[in-house]
Amino acid sequence: MFSKDRPLLWAFSFLALAVCAWVIWSDAHPAYSDYQAQFRALIEERFGPERALATPVGLRQVWVESAGRVDRCTSCHLGLTWEGLGDAPQPFASHPADYLETHPVEEFGCTACHGGQGFATRLPEAHGWVEHWGDPLLDSKLGQDYRMQDEWAFLEIKCNTCHRYQRQTEGAEHINRGKQLVRDKGCRACHVINKRGGSIGPDLTYVGDKPPENYDYSRLTTIPSFFSWQVAHLQKPKSYSPDTVMPDFGFNTEEARSIGLLLMSWRDLDLPLAMYPGGVIRDIPTEEELERERMMREGEGRFFVENTCFICHDVSSLGVESATKIGPDLALAVEDAPKRFGRTLESFLLNPTGTMQVVLSKQIELSRQERLEAVRLLEIAYEKYKAQQAQEQAAEN
Repeated sequence: MFSKDRPLLWAFSFLALAVCAWVIWSDAHPAYSDYQAQFRALIEERFGPERALATPVGLRQVWVESAGRVDRCTSCHLGLTWEGLGDAPQPFASHPADYLETHPVEEFGCTACHGGQGFATRLPEAHGWVEHWGDPLLDSKLGQDYRMQDEWAFLEIKCNTCHRYQRQTEGAEHINRGKQLVRDKGCRACHVINKRGGSIGPDLTYVGDKPPENYDYSRLTTIPSFFSWQVAHLQKPKSYSPDTVMPDFGFNTEEARSIGLLLMSWRDLDLPLAMYPGGVIRDIPTEEELERERMMREGEGRFFVENTCFICHDVSSLGVESATKIGPDLALAVEDAPKRFGRTLESFLLNPTGTMQVVLSKQIELSRQERLEAVRLLEIAYEKYKAQQAQEQAAEN
């Protein structure tokens, strides 16, 4: 019996020996060793044999203890802090010095700014281009895949991880544009952002953590991803969320992409205080912003905010400001209704026609009592509007 099994046993023995030999060889010749040999040859060619002897050998890593982060990227990217290697091929090129002055590798590591999988020491794992790894390297390849005008735009997602509470961040052109648009369009009136804002729409404070499988990509004609969905939704809200009350702000592609990058950066990460510029870890509003938010939430016009009328309409005399201004200022509704429809405001709101008939039957469903309350408040708004106009005219005279 044993003689019959002998060939099989020999085969398994040789296979086991081959596997052991391969493991030993792989351990003795890790993937980064070839890069280190190439780097040594490059340094010898450019700077001489003495400098080449000082090149790193073996596994290298940066441990950012305060952030619980270990990055081994420098095992291959050996020229990061070397002068005179700006034109060297990757992974040997030196890093732009101005960024390293404010973000030293030994304090920030690599993946905090660039993404990727810090523990890995071979491709494609190190760059995070593997299934189920949610933090890929934010390099130019990603920008090319999405056909971005700026191939490095995705890097700004990482910038805003630490700089999220700054209004403007040097070098973060796309994120800065996104933040400005969020302020200009009054997104906080409907959404909680950085733990401040309204409750009509979903809380966006940590929207970047939302699992990508929660989105419906069936309508997309581009890469099915969180970013693509957000860009498409920002440009055509009702096409991707039929029940939404979010208006179409008319964002162009670059504006929508800037906001999309901003949304991707809003994540709940446990970062050390030292990584936040100036140690600021909250959104500090201006006095003007606080007053505007208070007026919208608590002022005389809060009825029109709570019932989402403000999405399309100002009620200027009551401190309600619409970012879209799709419809007329409701502070003038008392005189507008007779001019436009030949009816009093009360008659029109109780039995609306045209666009408002659709809005008040499908989007803003108000009871009879609520419609009468709207009439009462708009009469107050009209009186205040006339008083404000009179004061302005008196001041001019």
